Amino acid sequence: MIELALFQPDIAGNVGTILRLGACLGVRCHIIEPCGFAFGARALKRAGMDYLDDTDLMRHADWKEFSDWVHAAGRRTILMTTRGSTPIGNITFCKDDILLLGSEAAGVPDHVHAHANQRVYIPMREGFRSINVAVAAGIALAEALRQTQQFPGG
Repeated sequence: MIELALFQPDIAGNVGTILRLGACLGVRCHIIEPCGFAFGARALKRAGMDYLDDTDLMRHADWKEFSDWVHAAGRRTILMTTRGSTPIGNITFCKDDILLLGSEAAGVPDHVHAHANQRVYIPMREGFRSINVAVAAGIALAEALRQTQQFPGG
């Protein structure tokens, strides 16, 4: 199944929204720490995390722990990044890809870019910097689930 991973997220509201998305669509979410806020139900509550108990969540202490897990699982990492080389419409997703999104403030460092199997961007109008990370996660996840026919109940 497609999964979502958040690299050192900064904003609890965005994380809560993404975890809710994962719960609603039956997608596991990974949090790669450290976070820019005290991670917990209280911080996530504003984003409607009454779904927290229904979220398949894996927390990783750091990038190394996450990348070791990815390697052991034999999974492919698709980095969603404004520095990507492939527009989202030109990638073929696989049923067990992990969609990786960077922190709101800094994205991901170069060594994470180098680790990704694909670096994908969402095309947008000229003059705009980026799409909110939770919105980008929704766009990318919807396309990946559509391509791999993994929408629940579909």
